[in-house]
Amino acid sequence: MVDNEPKIPESESPPLLEPQPAEAAPADEVARLKAELEDVKDRALRGWAELENYRKRSARQMEEERRYAALPLLRDLLPVLDNMKRAVDASEKNHDLAGLLEGVKMVVQQFETVLARHHCTPIPALHQPFDPNVHDAILRQPSSDFPPNTVIQEVQQGFRLHDRVVRPTQVIVSAPAETPAGGSRDDKPS
Repeated sequence: MVDNEPKIPESESPPLLEPQPAEAAPADEVARLKAELEDVKDRALRGWAELENYRKRSARQMEEERRYAALPLLRDLLPVLDNMKRAVDASEKNHDLAGLLEGVKMVVQQFETVLARHHCTPIPALHQPFDPNVHDAILRQPSSDFPPNTVIQEVQQGFRLHDRVVRPTQVIVSAPAETPAGGSRDDKPS
């Protein structure tokens, strides 16, 4: 086998570097490192304090947002209250029940507009299949006019805010009609 690399005898290998004794660091180098360490500590403390201040400020802002979250709704509802008071005052002075009724209808419409503006919408119920997620059945009434479990009367209107139920609609639900023999209309003789 031919090897083109020259062989270096072990006795001629490069000498290993001997560790040199550590030289004493000059006083100015120690002072510089101490100053740098103090600067890093100071920046770390300032960063920590800044973070704590940010957390406290954020918590205060969130609390203030929660505290005054209803402000836009209240600003929209106050004119409705004003109109209700005007309707009451006008009916007391004139004893005009037709005018009072018209005024109350207008206020109800205004109130519904405010609710819709704030994404509070009525839950449809009448003639709909009963849905326990949005309806609260207070009575089952036999009916031959509607299929079983159909809402046949709304007792109290329900509302949702976006996709969350604020209040379920209280309803009366149809049940199978009773036959004269005491069974339901849907019962089939065997």
